[in-house]
Amino acid sequence: MKISVLSMFPELFDSYRQSPVFKRAVERELVEASFLDVKSFAGGSFRHIDDSPFGGGLGMIMRAEPLYKALQSVRSEKSHVVLLSPKGQPYTQKRARELSQMEDLIFVCGHYEGIDKRFENLCDEMTSAGDYVLTGGEIPCMMVMDSIVRLLDGALRKGATEDESHENGLLEYPQYTKPSVWRGSEVPPVLLSGNHAEIRKWKTLSSLLETRRLRPDLFEKHKLTEEEKNLLKEYDKEQDKN
Repeated sequence: MKISVLSMFPELFDSYRQSPVFKRAVERELVEASFLDVKSFAGGSFRHIDDSPFGGGLGMIMRAEPLYKALQSVRSEKSHVVLLSPKGQPYTQKRARELSQMEDLIFVCGHYEGIDKRFENLCDEMTSAGDYVLTGGEIPCMMVMDSIVRLLDGALRKGATEDESHENGLLEYPQYTKPSVWRGSEVPPVLLSGNHAEIRKWKTLSSLLETRRLRPDLFEKHKLTEEEKNLLKEYDKEQDKN
């Protein structure tokens, strides 16, 4: 996979580039990444990258031309251009899976008050990290990149990404490790039983309960299987008795 990042501050990615998963992906040639400084594509001695908005208003707007030149320097027929913007669609694990299947991704990091609308029209999609505003698109870009790179075959241990929160629309079941008793709190006995069928049922039920408790919005959207319906019914019945 080829990834190109267009940013006014590419140095912000320096620490991320040294992170274990991303670094391993590059070393194993799973990812070819480049980080372009958009300022170098602006003309004039002051690297004129922004200007005041037509019609007035506070803040500065990133000009279309430098962004266009930076984009054209890396864009190919296979490129898919993603603009990180609070106006975009909220990012999801499903979208991470879809983007991880693409060959050539270009991420554009906005800054200042926004980007000239005419450049927005050149992007294939706008993606948002959530319903809030940040100083720039660099942090959301790292978030999206990390979610994609870890899904590439060989970036993590095989199967490591298959049983996680949001992969099936639910939160992951609770996890425990040694010691089995910590400060008076015990690990659920079923996890120590060695009974794989019962452990699987416990994990399924616990995932449902965690989602219902912590993210009722996700739980409402989830289409329950017959097994899940039965597990919840039995659990709720037991709770009513207590």
